[in-house]
Amino acid sequence: MTDFPDHWQHRSARVRLAIWFGWLCLVALFVWCWELMTARTIWSFVWDAPTQAADLGGRMFPPRWSYLENLLWPLWDTVNMATLGTILGVILAVPIAFLAARNTSPFPALMRPAALLIIVASRSINSLIWALLLVAILGPGLLAGIIAIALRSIGFVGKLLYEAIEETDIKQVEAITATGASSAQVLNYAIVPQVLPAFWGITVFRWDINIRESSILGLVGAGGLGLNLQASISTLAWPQVTTIMIVILATVVLSEFVSAKVRSAII
Repeated sequence: MTDFPDHWQHRSARVRLAIWFGWLCLVALFVWCWELMTARTIWSFVWDAPTQAADLGGRMFPPRWSYLENLLWPLWDTVNMATLGTILGVILAVPIAFLAARNTSPFPALMRPAALLIIVASRSINSLIWALLLVAILGPGLLAGIIAIALRSIGFVGKLLYEAIEETDIKQVEAITATGASSAQVLNYAIVPQVLPAFWGITVFRWDINIRESSILGLVGAGGLGLNLQASISTLAWPQVTTIMIVILATVVLSEFVSAKVRSAII
């Protein structure tokens, strides 16, 4: 006769012990990380932070609206930086995406790993770091910001685009191939038409992101609104800082609206 337990248990005693031990290790890890992070924290500054924040907020308001006229040209530079950087990044990302996709890479064993390495490298380095390096090489100005935006955009556009290429309907490719079409014709008539809506959606989405990123590249000398923001912070002109932040917020909201409308019309 089979012996049954007196009551049903969701987990055995060994599993429950392992779970409790896991939670104990997690708590110990959290405490250890907290000790590392706060070892050099000056807690008197932390406790005084609300007072300092209130004081800084009082200095930042009201905004200096007369400073708006000084932001029109930097705002134009910021939009141009994002737009030109996006265009350059897309131009570079398209061939990389086709080399990275399994179904379009001419030499998958060689070309695909190299293309994926470029995509990962681009996505791993923030545009602010790219701008720092390029300002050191090219000097301060919009050119460094444009190239930084482009280098960052390659990974984003390339990754999403090569995934879209790999998800194309194989039946259309087989139908075009059955007519005796060459590889270039298959690419042109079977793959590109399927990928084109995704391509435009990715491009507009990346442009929207680049508007936000280009707003702060001036902090490292790449021009645009960030340059005015850095100058205003350095001179403690807090009402000007508030005005710049409002302009950046309005620009990002407008670009988000335009991006959403364009993507809804395309896709």
